[in-house]
Amino acid sequence: MKTVCVILAAGRSQRMGAQKLTLRVGETTLLERALEAAGEFPVVAVVAPELVSSVPPRAGLTIIVNDQPDRGMTHSLALADATIADRDAALAVLLADTPLVDSGLVSRVVAALGDSDVAYPVRDGIGGHPVVFGPRARAALLQTKEGDTLRILRDDPRWLRVEIPIDEQAPFLDVDTPEDLARAQALVARPVEPLQQKARS
Repeated sequence: MKTVCVILAAGRSQRMGAQKLTLRVGETTLLERALEAAGEFPVVAVVAPELVSSVPPRAGLTIIVNDQPDRGMTHSLALADATIADRDAALAVLLADTPLVDSGLVSRVVAALGDSDVAYPVRDGIGGHPVVFGPRARAALLQTKEGDTLRILRDDPRWLRVEIPIDEQAPFLDVDTPEDLARAQALVARPVEPLQQKARS
């Protein structure tokens, strides 16, 4: 099944007090990290008007400007959906403010979807990101109300869901405040323990 990554990056960043997606975690901005997380998948990025010039070029990228972010995430997702002609393609939805999500995690969730309708990581009963919507769940997007959250579409009882147990932080850390940003920066800066040392401990 073909999969298209949809990056939602049209929020106003009100709690941050600045356009958070141009802020850096490690060596790259949040927006750049989201595009890197999409890996080799084709990408539709739904961005705020002021971010257009900050989107780095890459193959297979379509940029959509959403100048009405108050209409909610489902509106941004509907804008992306309308540009993807293949109605049988799955949508892997990435939030641009989840900087620890990487291409390995995205590929893992996409692979888990199979013939199901929705796939997403879970820890302690809490769903995280990314969320992959198969064709049947994607078709129901047009029935959602503006202002609804993606969780409503994800948790629709009609769907066959795949929940992927994951202990790591990546699916569950989103950056909304300066404190969130500092936490993400600290996690990225933390040195990785060598495998040999782990084996001896």
